[in-house]
Amino acid sequence: MKVERLDIPEVLVMTPTRFGDARGFFSETWNQQRFAEAGIPGPFVQDNHALSGERGVLRGLHLQIGPNAQGKLVRVPRGAIWDVAVDVRHGSPTFGRWVGAEISAENWLQIWVPVGFLHGYCTLEPDTEVIYKVTADYDKAAERGVIWDDPTIGIDWPIDPATAILSDKDRVLPRLADCPAWFHA
Repeated sequence: MKVERLDIPEVLVMTPTRFGDARGFFSETWNQQRFAEAGIPGPFVQDNHALSGERGVLRGLHLQIGPNAQGKLVRVPRGAIWDVAVDVRHGSPTFGRWVGAEISAENWLQIWVPVGFLHGYCTLEPDTEVIYKVTADYDKAAERGVIWDDPTIGIDWPIDPATAILSDKDRVLPRLADCPAWFHA
């Protein structure tokens, strides 16, 4: 497995090895020991699977706070996404900065988004499926978010903002400057 640190070093991109032949391929997408050695702590308590039917579906920017704060290990078995992590740890030298990576079935990358980071993605292809492991259970009361197009964050989404497909909830999230300190570095 190849591991790469992005410009915010706590966010990792991994490439699990694929072994292929005429029948197809085999890949170990999660191995507790190997991922722990790479800096991904776990344990994971839940797997989530999302399907987006159209290109330009944007989900985010989300996180959970408190004892159910989540780290996320994201992969794409079909289609492609632009995946983004935003550092919201007050006192961090990278507070308010974002990093992104294309994660797809073709490139077979996975991205680790640690606790203390907002997470979001947009689909780059129709019928895209996203699977992600999380380190804490879903807790509606702990859910928080920031608007996807917050100009102070300045995420460079690779879709037309005018045609982004959003949930009603994601359309009305606050700007980061209007949020309390959820995490501290």
